[in-house]
Amino acid sequence: MLVLENIISDRGSRYAVAGGPCSGADEAAAFLKELKRRKKFAKATHNTWACLTEDAPLKNDDGESGAGMVILRMLEREDLRNEIVVVTRWYGGKHLGGDRFRHVQEAVRQYLDAR
Repeated sequence: MLVLENIISDRGSRYAVAGGPCSGADEAAAFLKELKRRKKFAKATHNTWACLTEDAPLKNDDGESGAGMVILRMLEREDLRNEIVVVTRWYGGKHLGGDRFRHVQEAVRQYLDAR
């Protein structure tokens, strides 16, 4: 599991990104459970994720509408299969509008560069 914390900060919201091997829904659930063992991630506002498996693409917005699809599209462009990427956001009290998608993209980009 690769975790990059405090990579983006905007108007009080903070972002992190994590990822690792994942070949299906059960492994995705296990990965999220492991990530949320860290109290900080369990208390996050959103843990948005996506994974391209051999069977089907998986994604979950976790309340951050549309963010899972942003992650999924980036994984498809990179043809990164059987690896989950989770973008975590701690809401800072101010709405970010469309900037939140830019931050999700930047978080995924940082993960891809670090792996």
